[in-house]
Amino acid sequence: MTQRFDNKVVVVTGGTSGIGLATAKAFVEAGASVFITGRRQDALDAAVKAIGGNVTGVRGDMAVLADIDRLYDAVQQRHAQIDVLFANAGGGELAPLGAITEEHFQQTFDSNVKGVVFTVQKALPLLRDGASIILTASTTSIKGTGAFSVYSATKAAVRNFARSWILDLKDRHIRVNAVSPGLTETAGLNELFGGGDQAASTKDYLVGLIPAGRIGQPEEIAKAVMFLASDDASYVNGIELFVDGGQAQI
Repeated sequence: MTQRFDNKVVVVTGGTSGIGLATAKAFVEAGASVFITGRRQDALDAAVKAIGGNVTGVRGDMAVLADIDRLYDAVQQRHAQIDVLFANAGGGELAPLGAITEEHFQQTFDSNVKGVVFTVQKALPLLRDGASIILTASTTSIKGTGAFSVYSATKAAVRNFARSWILDLKDRHIRVNAVSPGLTETAGLNELFGGGDQAASTKDYLVGLIPAGRIGQPEEIAKAVMFLASDDASYVNGIELFVDGGQAQI
């Protein structure tokens, strides 16, 4: 399945690595004009180079409202509207109950919840009627995960945003959907599991829990995002699309 996004304007937050990078690259290859964000200039420059084509990098932390404003100012300098918004920026760290600090809680909710709310809200004046918004949730939105409760709670919130915002935006015919990746081969995953042999052994264990028998690739998540963004999904609204090899279904 191939979607074309010629003359479409796409914003991908958290687009310097992993799922965001793969998705931004896929949109550019499909003809879109793409804007990506990242917190580190060196990573942003590297991503723009890796993506190639019609892509613009805007440095910013989506948990900082002034940075979100700068992103949309950059978009407005070149385009009158946004067709697709992929609110993907976020992350998390392991912290079991009993070791959760206020800093951990605040940082995770700022990145994954506050950032998503204001990334979408501040985009509304630029989003065209009939636009598509895709939010990055996670299989943790519906499954319990040890030492990952704060992150999981943020992703459950993100999933509910999709349900609620389709009501707020129904008069503008803007669709909002959530994509929930499962275990995906990214640098962030390796960092989460401690890197090296520890990360490898943890992933080997988790693969045994996935019916597909393997870890997903960022490009596979990107294809799901592009489907949700496309006219092929014109009657798909408010869903949580699991891209996880079946793990959330058992």
